[in-house]
Amino acid sequence: MAASTLTTNSGYLSRIEPLTGTNFNIWRDQVKLTLEVMDLDHALRLERYAALTDKSSPDEKRAYELWDRSNRMSIMIIKNSIYVANGGAISDSEDAKTYLNSMEDQFKGTSKAYASTLILKMLTTKYNGGSGVHEHIMMMSDMANKLKSMDMD
Repeated sequence: MAASTLTTNSGYLSRIEPLTGTNFNIWRDQVKLTLEVMDLDHALRLERYAALTDKSSPDEKRAYELWDRSNRMSIMIIKNSIYVANGGAISDSEDAKTYLNSMEDQFKGTSKAYASTLILKMLTTKYNGGSGVHEHIMMMSDMANKLKSMDMD
């Protein structure tokens, strides 16, 4: 692998915010974008190919190897971006798409609770005059963006 590709890929990987539980939607979007940019999202987009046989064509072998590499790398990237405390609650899988779906099931409730907390905070937060108006607006915008990322306009 070329040095520039390695540097670029590690740059994408370092931008994935570790999964804490309350940031699932943001984390999932970052993981999916990273896998797509790194051309490793085949396992998330395509169904698992049938096992290779002696009669498999070269195209089938190539497609299977591409999917298999994508799946292995995706699982490694996903597992490496989860805090250890959260990893034990997720049932293990050998399929990246299944693993990501089981994570979504696990963290869906946590995201809803976090969204409720953010909404309450947005409704009750008032400008206190202690900091600048710009900082207050930025804090409110940040909360709104977090809610948008959870599909809560």
